[in-house]
Amino acid sequence: MAFKFEELQVWKRAVTFTATVSDTTRTFPDIERYVLSSQFQRAADSIALNIAEGSTGQSPAEFNRFLGYAIRSSVECITCLHIAKARNLLNEDKFVSLYNEVEEIVKMTQGLRRSLKDK
Repeated sequence: MAFKFEELQVWKRAVTFTATVSDTTRTFPDIERYVLSSQFQRAADSIALNIAEGSTGQSPAEFNRFLGYAIRSSVECITCLHIAKARNLLNEDKFVSLYNEVEEIVKMTQGLRRSLKDK
């Protein structure tokens, strides 16, 4: 692999998550296409995008800043999950599964941030 971020487990996990979000939002009604579906997909995409952007040719401090953006996008995904659940677009099992996945991505991102402080 040519880029540092492609070796990061958290980036790989975030790419898998965004694919899952895309599959999930395809089940939402058409009325949500330009509302919640779009917002949820953009937030999910932003996790992996910020990890990648921050890792490439940046200082540890700059990478840390982009990891903060990735965490914020993760929290946005959590909010999208709650909204989808409130609108009865997700059943409890799907909600819990996606929630747990985002939570794990946040923990991994926080761990990566901590490792940058040691450099």
